[in-house]
Amino acid sequence: MATKALNFLGRYTILSLRKQLRSSMGMGVSFRGLCTRSGEELELKDFMEYMDSLKNYEKLGVPKGAGTDSDDGFDLGRMRTLMELLDNPQSRFKAIHIAGTKGKGSTAAFISNILRAEGPHILTIRERMTLGRFGEPVSAKTLNSLFHRIKEIIDRGRKLENGRISHFEVLTATAFKLFAEENVDIAVIEAGLGGARDATNVICSTGLAASVITTIGEEHLAALGGSLESIAVAKSGIIKSGCPVVLGGPFLPHIEKILRDKASLMSSPVVSASDCGQRSKINGISFVDSRPCQSCDIVIQAERDLNMSFELLDFKLFMLGSHQLQNAVTATCTAVCLRDLGWKISDGSIRTGLENMCLLGRSQFLTSKEAEALGLSNAMMMLDGAHTKESAKALVDTIQMTFPGVHLALVVAMASDKDHLGFAREFLSGAQIEAVFLTEASIAGSKSRTTSASFLKDSWIQASEELGIATLPEKIAEPQELLKDQVDGCARLLENKTFLAAEASLLSSIKFANQILRVRMGNELGIIVVTGSLHIVSSVLATLHC
Repeated sequence: MATKALNFLGRYTILSLRKQLRSSMGMGVSFRGLCTRSGEELELKDFMEYMDSLKNYEKLGVPKGAGTDSDDGFDLGRMRTLMELLDNPQSRFKAIHIAGTKGKGSTAAFISNILRAEGPHILTIRERMTLGRFGEPVSAKTLNSLFHRIKEIIDRGRKLENGRISHFEVLTATAFKLFAEENVDIAVIEAGLGGARDATNVICSTGLAASVITTIGEEHLAALGGSLESIAVAKSGIIKSGCPVVLGGPFLPHIEKILRDKASLMSSPVVSASDCGQRSKINGISFVDSRPCQSCDIVIQAERDLNMSFELLDFKLFMLGSHQLQNAVTATCTAVCLRDLGWKISDGSIRTGLENMCLLGRSQFLTSKEAEALGLSNAMMMLDGAHTKESAKALVDTIQMTFPGVHLALVVAMASDKDHLGFAREFLSGAQIEAVFLTEASIAGSKSRTTSASFLKDSWIQASEELGIATLPEKIAEPQELLKDQVDGCARLLENKTFLAAEASLLSSIKFANQILRVRMGNELGIIVVTGSLHIVSSVLATLHC
């Protein structure tokens, strides 16, 4: 195994199947009106239109109980039918399978980066399937060729399953077929929803190198059974007989017990990234080429199921926050576990993989050139796809750690099934907010799950009233009117109140946020933060790449 991994190092592969990372140019969106970086995307016209014709639960919302291992759950039989028709490509490569409420994407990217040293789609569908040492998206030519070769087979599967095969199932099957044909050594696969009934869970124990469960939280509560316990059971469905399990955490004790009990039932050894033997810390913040990074230590000493140790001191992590350090620890535990199983992974590869890691939409600061492309000069702007109250708190903590006492102007868009009130509370109670612009972003090219700016504004007003925070809730047109008035307008903006406004236009929201921050802060540091979903982040990035 070690020799093969070394010989085929350039083919270490990541598959990242995320429901979160989407773009106005991406999955499930009609090809018409795409803003593309190159004519290469035109080759995918047939594929994109075909995918757009399939049932897409990201657009429609996930049915109640769909991710549970019950009669209400998605039918894995559909996926198995499709895999059999494609000659079971998932059996031709090893896989690291990752599930979890939060941290899946970052942990998958950390792991793949480590493997490449020895990959959301944000801008194009091709980014969801990356290959090789440099993690480049699969070429449009390769993907188009594969699609036309397997389309007839997929159509046969759809007919056998009475047309019920979904967008995500076809995407997953296509990716698995691609990886098999490319003879990859190992794939890093991120589950879409839950685990037990997810389309990616057709991997059997003989093809699994390790399972990873990052965190357990309340997102997609209805779809995953209605409780933290049912969510843990659903995600534990990726644990396979005799295959090692890496637990991220930290978890509530009774939740960790559910995961460990399943591992015990499957005779699977467990490595916990949050056990007392795993010690990690952030030593401080510094700047490299104007980019903030945190100096960190990771010390792993596991003795419970697997005996393994590792130490990495004073490495630089550009993925900011204690939650990202925890993701890095989870990825490192996975890498060390693989090494103990015979994979060739050096200490240097782990350091390089962690230090070279960056991910669009995770505490991402735009360059001055990118900010200017949005009409902002001398502005600091951050993009982060936080969309739960937990991720909002992590983002606030990260900003305060990196820039103590900094004042913020927020631009927020969210999906309709998120905890808008809880999200608002975390920001208003934990950060110094000068202004909040509530706006809108389409989800998978559809407005059906988009929360209106006015509805979001009502949630933020309610949260501010609960917390006793004074606000200036304005009508949609008033920000522009206030900013036009150099006397009365500035006087109102300088009031010691948080400015709240609903503005359907994303770009107008960003410009207004910048103007208000400038009026209020003068020459003091302020940051514009675009957040609430990876869809709004994708919209900003798509604008930059037009």
